[in-house]
Amino acid sequence: MKLSIWTYEGPPHVGALRVATAMKGLHYVLHAPQGDTYADLLFTMIERRDRRPPVTYTTFQARDLGSDTAALFRNACQAAYDRFRPEAMIVGASCTAELIQDDPGGMAETMGLPIPVIALELPSYQRRENFGADETFFQIVRALAGPMDKTARPTANLIGPTALGFRHRDDVTEVTSLLNDIGIDVNVTAPWEATPSDIARLDAAHLNVLMYPETGESACRWMERELGLPYTKTVPIGVGATRDFVREVSALTGLPARMDEDRLRLPWYASSVDSTYLTGKRVFLFGDGTHVAAAARIARDEMGFEVVGLGCYNREMARGIRALARDFGVEALITDDYLEVERQIEALSPELILGTQMERHIAKRLGLPCAVISAPVHVQDFPARYSPQMGIEGANVIFDTWIHPLVMGLEEHLLHMFRDDFEFHDEAGPSHHGGHAARPAATPEPAAGPETVARTEGTDSLHWLSEAERELRKVPFFVRGKARKNTETFAADRGLTEISVDTLYEAKAHYAR
Repeated sequence: MKLSIWTYEGPPHVGALRVATAMKGLHYVLHAPQGDTYADLLFTMIERRDRRPPVTYTTFQARDLGSDTAALFRNACQAAYDRFRPEAMIVGASCTAELIQDDPGGMAETMGLPIPVIALELPSYQRRENFGADETFFQIVRALAGPMDKTARPTANLIGPTALGFRHRDDVTEVTSLLNDIGIDVNVTAPWEATPSDIARLDAAHLNVLMYPETGESACRWMERELGLPYTKTVPIGVGATRDFVREVSALTGLPARMDEDRLRLPWYASSVDSTYLTGKRVFLFGDGTHVAAAARIARDEMGFEVVGLGCYNREMARGIRALARDFGVEALITDDYLEVERQIEALSPELILGTQMERHIAKRLGLPCAVISAPVHVQDFPARYSPQMGIEGANVIFDTWIHPLVMGLEEHLLHMFRDDFEFHDEAGPSHHGGHAARPAATPEPAAGPETVARTEGTDSLHWLSEAERELRKVPFFVRGKARKNTETFAADRGLTEISVDTLYEAKAHYAR
């Protein structure tokens, strides 16, 4: 355990909260002290849900530790059942409550409640949030699902979407549309909006569509093994993956592969004249394994970017991400330390970052364009509008989301280039008013000669001549940091103490070879 300002994943009981909050007719009784009761903040403030999470806390305090905390838990269970009358209940302990070893599952079992009560054993100090969600859903499925007669029409279950998931709500709509085009109806979507009764009829479907391996793979593997229910391995994020997904579903069901591409704009936009200046942009990707793997393929094969680095924070996906990185000729970064990610980004100096809200903050500090591709995210990534990542419309959304930071970055660079123009300087009035403030007096240019400008950081013995600093400012802002670093390295290697305009261009020629 370590203290951190930011964290990519919460403890496992947060994953259990995501599953419980996504479902209906299920209640979560969580043995937890004051301080672990933050579900309302997560789901009503960040996800902006219109109802409270279905969770009851024991909320014990320090003074309760000298008495019977087990009685507090039993009372909380009984009160939750009496008040909410759920179809089923899950019980467990938060990371703090786990230390007092009260065994919530054993206590709930002795109460004789007239509903299924599913005990969660989540190792809080070894595993994290995505594991907690995956394990919770697996335990629910194992307890409630059983053999069923198949539906008359071909149907599929959508497995994996949870509360606090990145665009899960809209992805469900998009994948449903893909299946409908093939002639397949949706039997159950779970955990999202599913009831315990829905879980019981999962086996009525002809296949499972695993949308998010982080939160649904264990359940899919169990259903394949115990119920003979196959599941898809392709996540339909991006044009190529969506086409592969349709072909995979067709192979599993024997139905003709159909996909209505009338709404698909990414291929045309990506190859249009307006996008060609983006070809070859160097990008760094970081997030959960599923979204990083999908984004890497889109970046290289569909947008024409160069992937210079990638990684994930959830170690359960590390093996696949390492194999993917080898395919891209880079070294995978597997870490849950955002400072390590920041150091990697600084070293690689990419022109675009694709990551989580943590990478968005890092990008702001470094002055780099960034687009969010993965949880954890903040309130702006739970939009009111339809904004999927999967399927046809998801590909269109991804194009806009990734390209706009680069386009806006170019605009910012152009405004910076023309900052001394009469229309664009800081004191100018708005152009649409038809008039402008008087141009401020020009700042005297530094005299030519041996005057120097100190480096902003690094070796004290290296100084930039003022003319070289002015020339450096002509370099686009999103690669200026890399140009500065390369020039200083070039100068230091040659024992120089001053960087002139000639040094700047010699370094440019050296690194261009």
